[in-house]
Amino acid sequence: MGQVEIAFEAPAVDWWVLTPQIILVGAALGLLLVASLAPRALPDWVSTITSIATGAAAAIVAAVQWAAWDLAPRPTLNGAFVSDGFSLLLTVLVGAGVVMTALVAHSALDRYDMAPPEFAALLLASAAGAVVMAGANDLIVLFLGLESLSIALYVLIALAGRRASARESAMKYFVLGAFSSAFFLYGIALVYGSTGSTNLSGIGGFLFGSIRETDYLLLAGIALLLVGLGFKVAAVPFHFWAPDVYEGAPSPVTGYLASIAKAAGFAALARVLYVAVFEQSTAWTPILVALAFATLAVGAVMAICQNDVKRMLAYSSISHAGFVLVGLSAVPAASGVLQWAEEGGGDAVSSSVFYLITYSFMALGSFAVLSVVGAELRSPEADASAHALSRYGGLARRRPVLALAFTVLLLAQAGVPLTAGFVAKFEVIRAAIDASGYVLAAVAMITAVVSAFAYLRVVLAMYAPEGSADDDDSAPAARAGRPRWGGLPLTSVFAISLAVAVTVVVGVLPQTLLEWSRDAVLSIIL
Repeated sequence: MGQVEIAFEAPAVDWWVLTPQIILVGAALGLLLVASLAPRALPDWVSTITSIATGAAAAIVAAVQWAAWDLAPRPTLNGAFVSDGFSLLLTVLVGAGVVMTALVAHSALDRYDMAPPEFAALLLASAAGAVVMAGANDLIVLFLGLESLSIALYVLIALAGRRASARESAMKYFVLGAFSSAFFLYGIALVYGSTGSTNLSGIGGFLFGSIRETDYLLLAGIALLLVGLGFKVAAVPFHFWAPDVYEGAPSPVTGYLASIAKAAGFAALARVLYVAVFEQSTAWTPILVALAFATLAVGAVMAICQNDVKRMLAYSSISHAGFVLVGLSAVPAASGVLQWAEEGGGDAVSSSVFYLITYSFMALGSFAVLSVVGAELRSPEADASAHALSRYGGLARRRPVLALAFTVLLLAQAGVPLTAGFVAKFEVIRAAIDASGYVLAAVAMITAVVSAFAYLRVVLAMYAPEGSADDDDSAPAARAGRPRWGGLPLTSVFAISLAVAVTVVVGVLPQTLLEWSRDAVLSIIL
């Protein structure tokens, strides 16, 4: 009998599409190689400059691709990865997040006793995973991006291993992250068993026009995918890890967790729901609405119960995830994705993208302020109470510019007009109303008012007339070679200034970013 020859045909690779990921991964590996072969330890600024340059380069390349391709999707790797307006906009956000995190971390690495090359390499590796999640068009590729992001974050938190709180946070995040990954993998298996494909577009095409309301295998798979991604975005009831991990992790890493990691999780969630299983929206919309209800309520109520500013911002981050879910769940009754887009569904999802972008800058700026305040400690043992609300008493007297910047960021998160936070909240609530989700919109408005109390407590404490026990003379001497401005690390000043500038400018002139968000969303649903 003749032998049957099976020829393997490797998928074509569009290297220009993968350029942002290549830049991030290449820089991470190159930095580790140079650091391991160098005869002596590299100066801290080498790792910081490498991270900043790499993040900026990835963002610039994505922006060039956005302009060159006119948002037209460009698939590669046999359709497993796609570069479109949605992934490119998120890539620009990830690059900006890397730059800001590197700036804030530069003045904090020695305080947390973290090795700069390892920190920079892990930061860039996690950013590469986030970019993969934003453009994944296959559940397996999505899982690889998810794990690249998560594993790097586990180690980033554990790098500050001399602090017991960091070790505990890393272990909690790792154990619960492993459980969520198992749920996600099982969900992939069930979806594949039901549709015969792991490609998101292939799944969407298989389900298009079919009536499969009783396909319990598919519904179970969707539910498990929601569990896995719900953990990554800290949606209730999958949020229990967030307060402890945010509190124990180094503040620069916490800012990255609350912004870029959350944005990557929501990007993956949007692709799964609106590219793969939109035809089952009648099944998953009620689940998403319930998650939004619970996330809004728990995040807002628990935030006002905290006397630690870092834990308050952790619960606040959960509440903000609820607002993003409000936009994603605003699915009007429609016969298909095209009719849904024509009826304003694109505006609903674009409101969530707009919210993600604006909140990312607010979170990065807020935790940058916390990193600066936490640096003014008498001893490492005082770190446990570094962010107690009492430490922020009289901050406006000691650090007036820093207090003003923090006030702007907090008021923006509360949704005060003329800030990006107000526009973001308005857009997602309007999307819920357009989709007849009046009850959810009402809950979102009520929880926004409740959350404002938590932010105003901090603002009032900063501007209280009485002083604080921790004055400037208690702060440790600045490490040699650390440029400072007004007693503050210059790199952190740059990061905070950028966050405040974006928050104010977008709040006054939001139309450009709103249009970019809408164009990005339309590139994945049309």
